[in-house]
Amino acid sequence: MIVPGIWNSDPEHWQSRWQAERPGSTVRIAPTSWSEPDPDDWSRAIDRAVAAVDEPPVLVAHSLGVIAAWRWLVDHDDGRVAGAFLVAPPDPAATGFPTAAAGFTLPDRSVTTPTALVVSDDDPYCSLDRALTMAVRIGAETHRIGAHGHVNVASGLGDWPIGRDILEDFSARC
Repeated sequence: MIVPGIWNSDPEHWQSRWQAERPGSTVRIAPTSWSEPDPDDWSRAIDRAVAAVDEPPVLVAHSLGVIAAWRWLVDHDDGRVAGAFLVAPPDPAATGFPTAAAGFTLPDRSVTTPTALVVSDDDPYCSLDRALTMAVRIGAETHRIGAHGHVNVASGLGDWPIGRDILEDFSARC
């Protein structure tokens, strides 16, 4: 289940490419507030997407989607999803955090749902130290992938096969 960040993920983003590789078996959340994100709208979008699938999915979240998924998990840590694969969390306290997403704050609770947090060493939206602190806070296994910016189209990752391998290994353990 794809949980993109603000403005959705364009067709060249690894999330969109991964979804295109699995037509019919991958769903994407559909909030009505992509550009003016509302946390409650995004939570309802995750609710709808999870309810639309037959088996508990693995949430595959990027950027603001990481915060949306984490917030949703805190309220729904009950087996509705098999796991959460969270990539490139943004830091709401950082200067580059979008003002349009000011309603998104980090939860202060961990979850029991299996969770992996994938972090870049040079993400402009979240320092490595802050990302590692988030991993501890949520109770996630951490995957440092080196210097890959915000792990998005601008990072030049294309299909991001290394990320797919990390996801497949993680999913097999969920």
